[in-house]
Amino acid sequence: MDEKIIAMYCLCDDLLKALHHHEDAQRQMTDAEVMTTALVAALFLRGNHASARLLCQERGFISPMLSKSRYNRRLHHSKDMFIALLNMLGTVWKALNTSLTYVLDSFPVAVCDNYRIPHAKIYRQEAYRGYIASKKRYFYGVKIHLMITKDGQPIEMFLTPGSFGDVEALKCFSFDLPAQSIIYGDKAYNDYAIEDLLCEVDHIVLRPIRKKNSKRALPPYVEFVQHYQRKMVETVGSLLERLLPKSIHAVTAEGFELKVALFVVAHSVDCYISDL
Repeated sequence: MDEKIIAMYCLCDDLLKALHHHEDAQRQMTDAEVMTTALVAALFLRGNHASARLLCQERGFISPMLSKSRYNRRLHHSKDMFIALLNMLGTVWKALNTSLTYVLDSFPVAVCDNYRIPHAKIYRQEAYRGYIASKKRYFYGVKIHLMITKDGQPIEMFLTPGSFGDVEALKCFSFDLPAQSIIYGDKAYNDYAIEDLLCEVDHIVLRPIRKKNSKRALPPYVEFVQHYQRKMVETVGSLLERLLPKSIHAVTAEGFELKVALFVVAHSVDCYISDL
């Protein structure tokens, strides 16, 4: 754990230096230390930032440590830095992905179950009420929409309300990929117009699993490859579920979404450190 924490700090510090990030000289705790503490919470402590602050302080990684309220304010001000970190790592994974194979999927993250919706305080709009078909149950929260490489490294990520459909999320991906890339997905990503547009403009092949009534049926050997490639995104989903706690403590919607996004960033950082 100690080696990973040091590596995370070095990665965050190098990123901020590369971005020419300016900080007030009077700050007791740098932004790189704030980012490291948040990543430690997401990767090792199921998002518990109070425990992460205590761990980093007791082991001598960060001293002095900010108070809870000041740390939370600094963490929220660091959102753009985490986005930059995720995008930087995504660029690295794309450069290393010589197979040009990618996978799309979404993962629901519940604020509460369906029966507790009337008592929910973070989200109150009906748009956040979604349905998990695999578990045959409703939930109240957000969806993580994720694009990964064939080895499970996150390329692109964004959050939407729970009711947001996967086929609608296709329009939100940037698809900033090399030509000749192949993107696999499940049946929810069937959109012929987007497939034709990606193929014609960017020379990218979108190849979702076809529905039974599809007008563009695929041969059996292609279906076999599709199901094989989707195993990796299911593995990433399992890893994220392992990092996520049973319930994420947050007072505001912004805080909840930041904590959810940090789990994806922490997973990407962990992949990077493990490959060093």
